[in-house]
Amino acid sequence: MSVQQRKGIPVKTILVWLVVALAIAAVIVLPVWVKNKSAANPQGGGGGGGGGGAGQATPVGVATARIGKMDVTLNALGTVTARATATVKPRIDGLLLRVLFSEGQAVKAGEVLAEIDPEPFRIQLEQAEGQLARDEALLMNARLDLERYRGLLAKDSIARQQVDTQEALVRQNEGVVKTDRAAVGNARLQLEYTRVTAPISGRIGLRLVDPGNMVHASDATGLAVITQTRPINIVFSIPEQDLSEVVGAMHSGPPLEVAAYDRDNKALLAAGKLLTIDNQIDLATGTVKLKAEFANEDESLFPNQFVNTRLRVKTLRDVVLAPTAAVQRGTAGAYCYVVKAASGARTESEEEGKAQPGEATVDLRLVKVGPSDGNLVAILEGIHAGEQVVIDGTDRLRQDAKVVVVDAQERARMQDAGTKEGGGKGKKGGKRNGDKNGGAPSPDGGARS
Repeated sequence: MSVQQRKGIPVKTILVWLVVALAIAAVIVLPVWVKNKSAANPQGGGGGGGGGGAGQATPVGVATARIGKMDVTLNALGTVTARATATVKPRIDGLLLRVLFSEGQAVKAGEVLAEIDPEPFRIQLEQAEGQLARDEALLMNARLDLERYRGLLAKDSIARQQVDTQEALVRQNEGVVKTDRAAVGNARLQLEYTRVTAPISGRIGLRLVDPGNMVHASDATGLAVITQTRPINIVFSIPEQDLSEVVGAMHSGPPLEVAAYDRDNKALLAAGKLLTIDNQIDLATGTVKLKAEFANEDESLFPNQFVNTRLRVKTLRDVVLAPTAAVQRGTAGAYCYVVKAASGARTESEEEGKAQPGEATVDLRLVKVGPSDGNLVAILEGIHAGEQVVIDGTDRLRQDAKVVVVDAQERARMQDAGTKEGGGKGKKGGKRNGDKNGGAPSPDGGARS
């Protein structure tokens, strides 16, 4: 083709051919570049630092399962309630002269707490006593007249009607005297009420009325509030499905133990015993209320305080115990990794002149777990006492994976060293640390993240 002919090719056609050529080159070259890039990245194969190629042992931390006892407890949120609460109120109206208690002090039932001006009530008592004395004199005179009339009637000197009238007058005066005596008793009682006493024993709160104020029996606030905090109660609720177990334990043994913890559920505040169970289930929540009693000698529990309660229903004895960290969860249920010691579990290092831990393998066991106290869990099936379970490093394990048992510090050091080495050697490190099999499996064979 001549130069004129080449010059005759449209520029638009040349650009189209150029774009098609670049697209074909990208389709061919890009997958190769990505593959080489992934091989050069130590983390690209899904492996973590510290353990992992197909033939390399993973450092793990282990613990030995042992025989022990485990408490079966029910956890619930409870509210501290005073055993008794009473508002100190005056029983009469009057001027408050003085307050005889200190805010926050412990008081006993019957102790005088305040005094109301007694003078008006003393005067009322004297009036009632004077009226009683007058009416008693009238009664005595009526009785004397009745005796004289009866003597005259015996001699037939007076009419029978006059004697009957005098007898009625005596009975009338007797009723008046009885009323007067009641008035005297009431006046004396009102005078006693000028001394306001504690209705119950307990700890008194803040003073609500100052001396010099008029107080009334109808006042809603009263003078102060007394709460009985030694002993003290805690009310909490449990699900209705746990009620039968609690009732059975209450009837078959000693009082059930209840522990009270703080809001963070870490610090033990007090220990007590279950007192009673409510007589009906709350239909709205499906729970039933329980009340526990605590001595509270150190007053660590305060009325209306929110606490976490742990009710110990029973104790499982001679069960296999393992750390909670050893139990993993998968689609097939709970499982643990158990270390199986290999032949020649320890080898001699000629370079360092000391024994090094040998490689072993792990066995994936489905387990049946029981109650837990947060740190330990009861293993009802699947693990025997004396077996070693993996508690650290389970994220890189699968059935029959090779492991080397190290302590926590040594495992961290090995992970750091493996990460640095993998990053420095580029493609070589990526080939060694990359795990072509991906993450550790769950018991049903799928990969666990």
